[in-house]
Amino acid sequence: MKSAFIQSIGGASGDMLLGALLDAGLPIDAVREAIAALRINGVDITTATETRCEVRGTRALVDVSAAPRYSPQQMLDAVAGAAGLSERTRHSAAAVLNALFAAEARVHGNEPDQIHLHELGTADTLVDVVGVVHGLEKLGVERVYAAPLVLGEPGGPRRPGGYSNPAPATLEIIAVAGAPVAPERQFHAGVGELTTPTGAALITTLADEFRQPAMILDRIGVGVGGKDPAAFPNVLRLWLGEVVPAPVIASEARQSRAEQTTPPFARWQDNVVLLETNLDNATGEQLGFAMERLFEAGAFDVWHTPIQMKKNRPGILLSALGPAALESRLAEVFLRDTPTLGVRVRPVGRYVADRDTVTVETEYGPMRLKRKWLGGEVVSTAPEYEDVAAAARETGVGWSAVSEAVTESEAKD
Repeated sequence: MKSAFIQSIGGASGDMLLGALLDAGLPIDAVREAIAALRINGVDITTATETRCEVRGTRALVDVSAAPRYSPQQMLDAVAGAAGLSERTRHSAAAVLNALFAAEARVHGNEPDQIHLHELGTADTLVDVVGVVHGLEKLGVERVYAAPLVLGEPGGPRRPGGYSNPAPATLEIIAVAGAPVAPERQFHAGVGELTTPTGAALITTLADEFRQPAMILDRIGVGVGGKDPAAFPNVLRLWLGEVVPAPVIASEARQSRAEQTTPPFARWQDNVVLLETNLDNATGEQLGFAMERLFEAGAFDVWHTPIQMKKNRPGILLSALGPAALESRLAEVFLRDTPTLGVRVRPVGRYVADRDTVTVETEYGPMRLKRKWLGGEVVSTAPEYEDVAAAARETGVGWSAVSEAVTESEAKD
């Protein structure tokens, strides 16, 4: 099942979502196809590649200066009458619009059919909503996940008679959906609105779950917003790919075993597979390349073991440990990048210690230190090899001396 994860980094709006879809490979003609189906006159859409805080993305530019304004009912009628769109798209787009109109009605104290749309009454609201829903369908997305919404700094009206930030309609949409919001950050100060009512309505209506799933990524799309603050990128990221199923316990007996035998200081990790093959005709270059490819494919660990094979030939046992969900992908690397004709696979379980990485200050500069935890205590540490090696090369000091300096600095902290 193809899925999408919407990551609101610097806000969310209809045009940012549309830009992310276009950046992820949605043809712009697909959006024009949706506009034509709605029978909207005087609308033009183009794209521009822009950068926000060194993050490249696509900005969707919708020109509706020559298009008419719409009432809520006219928008719903346009969607219902768009015979060129699928029933799924029409249904989802109507749900987004109704969420938007219901929120506007509540904050203004009116019925949905009595509200007067201001900014939301322009044709770009209709283009953004239908374009995003239609675009997700065109890209084959069947399930949508979303991160917490980034609203920006709460603040008073920026003009007489204006609304405070976040917009009342945005908050109403989020509250009705029960969607999570990210905490405000100091660097949001003075930026104003980051998530618009249209962006909030699209995400809260289309998202099946508000969490980041484990995914095998296919591509990333970045949608650029109209603001360019110095402290953070005003962008939205769209992750496309397949969700990796959650680990499944093979049987109740195995689950019981894990619960009974797992020490309180370690985690039992199930749903792991061990893949192996015997090789007596692989070159060193092939073995090295296969190891690289296996790690790229998601293996936890890869190793070579010298063995004795038939006809007194010395050989190599190539082994890889990885998640069961990636079994077929790992097996393909064995078969494609080594001379083997077959791969052995068996399920395994393992006890795993918790680990983390901290940065310590040393006479050679900041260095990363890996720590192993058991039972809530640090039982061992190890300097990050790449940091130690880089400092040793730069200073001409021996690797062991730099490594010891890192360990001593950690002990002082």
